[in-house]
Amino acid sequence: MSSIDTRAPFFPNSKSGNAEIQRAKKARALQRNSYSRTQELDNMAKKDAKVSIPESIKDFSRIKKAVDLAPDIDNTDKIASLKARIQAGTYEPDYDAIADKILSNEF
Repeated sequence: MSSIDTRAPFFPNSKSGNAEIQRAKKARALQRNSYSRTQELDNMAKKDAKVSIPESIKDFSRIKKAVDLAPDIDNTDKIASLKARIQAGTYEPDYDAIADKILSNEF
């Protein structure tokens, strides 16, 4: 038999498992800050980490929610009717309404 340990490192009594546990303990010990460093980082975060959301973004969010909650509008019948009238040559647009709409969008 060979002396190579083939067991996975998560077995607690294996050589590689013990080595893995020791490496994890060292890594955790290195990651912790002292109490004073933790306080210093907290103070910096309180002063420097601020988020402000513009009112226009908040308005957009409210509008999007309202639109998402609104029922879907089904215009299939209206579109089919307009297509039929255009193909038959009986559709006459309201030029005054179109002009008013264009002007209201421009100004």
